[in-house]
Amino acid sequence: MATSTVAADWAQVLSAAQPERVGKVSAAVGLSLDVVGLDCAIGDVLALGETDDPESSMLAEVVAVTEAAARCMPLGAMRGVRPGLVARATGGSLRVPVGSGLLGRIVDGLGRPLDGRGPLTGTTTVPLDGRSPHPLERQRVKQPLTLGVRTLDTLTTVGRGQRMGLFAGSGVGKSTLLSMIARGTDAAVSVIALVGERGREVREFIEDDLGPEGLARSVVVVATSDEPALVRLRAAFVATRIAEHFREAGQDVVLMMDSLTRVAMAQREIGLSVGEPPATRGYPPSTFSLLAELLERAGTSARGSVTGIYTVLVDGDDHNEPIADAARSILDGHVVLDRKLAVAGHFPSIDALASISRVATRVTDAGQRADATTLRKVMAARRSVQDLVDVGAYVAGSNPLVDAALANQGAIDAFLQQGVDESAPAAESWAALSALVHAPGMPA
Repeated sequence: MATSTVAADWAQVLSAAQPERVGKVSAAVGLSLDVVGLDCAIGDVLALGETDDPESSMLAEVVAVTEAAARCMPLGAMRGVRPGLVARATGGSLRVPVGSGLLGRIVDGLGRPLDGRGPLTGTTTVPLDGRSPHPLERQRVKQPLTLGVRTLDTLTTVGRGQRMGLFAGSGVGKSTLLSMIARGTDAAVSVIALVGERGREVREFIEDDLGPEGLARSVVVVATSDEPALVRLRAAFVATRIAEHFREAGQDVVLMMDSLTRVAMAQREIGLSVGEPPATRGYPPSTFSLLAELLERAGTSARGSVTGIYTVLVDGDDHNEPIADAARSILDGHVVLDRKLAVAGHFPSIDALASISRVATRVTDAGQRADATTLRKVMAARRSVQDLVDVGAYVAGSNPLVDAALANQGAIDAFLQQGVDESAPAAESWAALSALVHAPGMPA
């Protein structure tokens, strides 16, 4: 026993006596910096500064490597960085806190507490990198998930483990709709990522839109627009990793990200800074592969589910711009918010006819599908003759569906609209839809 103890102590002494290998900053240009003298890989975190304490050092992550240097992106402001600044390896990649102790807490883009309530308790740390569930081990999406918004729960029904996109231009109500979902969903946990948001809006969203009730069962990850690009990008993966941990515990989680477009913009900044060629509208190729990697990590697993709801900020209200088009091809459905409806005071400003859920037929019964289809047909008929109605040229009796739409327009609008503070249980929403489509004047 004594011999083994001496050997262990001697090994510890030899380890402590080994010289520490340090590198140095050789260049800092734009958003990136080069480090030489260290053997490091993509994803490793380096500590910059004379002190060997990572807590008081500036951190940078390796995002590209060459034979000559490792190109890094800072996880903080680059003020004070100079050639020759000492760089040390921290021993691995970023780690993120996970666990039930995060409920009700607000953290930054690297998982550090931001709410002034002291250190995180009841959590463990895990590597940020995660893997998508194996495609053959994923449970099929078979159960609906209540979101508390009538239009979504009936006309674009979402299933547990589905991934939906909220597509809209700026100022049309995406964040407000997310707050309604956070308060009204019957999922056990909500993880909310605010990526690239204005600093002014963060507190308003948490206090006014989310409220104490919503925050109590939520984890909020915040990376404002003035944060470095890498922090904004990592915030999306931190939120996803936190949601994955709850899913691994067998829970149903709603992951809400506002916005996926700003995640793509952050990756564009990073890609261009390390020398990637610009492609479609300046987005480098890595942007589109990163979107697929991020979105595929949501969904069902063998134990639980992560229902992903991602806002997509369409450029100039163009729903065919590159990020919107790429996201739509990966997601399991899309909800379109219409500026014309928002201007008219119609909230939530969901264009039900332009929105679709690809799993709705699997999570609803025949009666529910029939009611939803009837209302869609009536609304589509009204839209097809809207110009005639506006100029008074439509002749009553020409189309029974249009007649039904005109006769019940007030009831239809009342069903589609909903107060911000109003939460609609799914059973009540389906009952209201059934009453509407079986009202006098509606098609049999």
